[in-house]
Amino acid sequence: MAQPGSGAAGVHLSERELEIVELVAAELTNQEIGLRLSISKRTVDNHISNILTKTGARNRVALVNWALDQGRICRDGFNCCHLPRG
Repeated sequence: MAQPGSGAAGVHLSERELEIVELVAAELTNQEIGLRLSISKRTVDNHISNILTKTGARNRVALVNWALDQGRICRDGFNCCHLPRG
């Protein structure tokens, strides 16, 4: 069985989507992400749905694992070099 986001080197996430992934990894709820970014919870819901589809992740935990594996986020000193954004 393939891992979520496998073959994901070609996955392109927008700057906003990457920002949302970082906030998901920081354990914020969709409502909290919306407040932080001054967008509606429904917009956050849509972004997360699109991100899950693009990455092949089944849920938020799998998304964070994908982001770590792809070097898209920094967590607790892991993957904390200067990360490219695209």
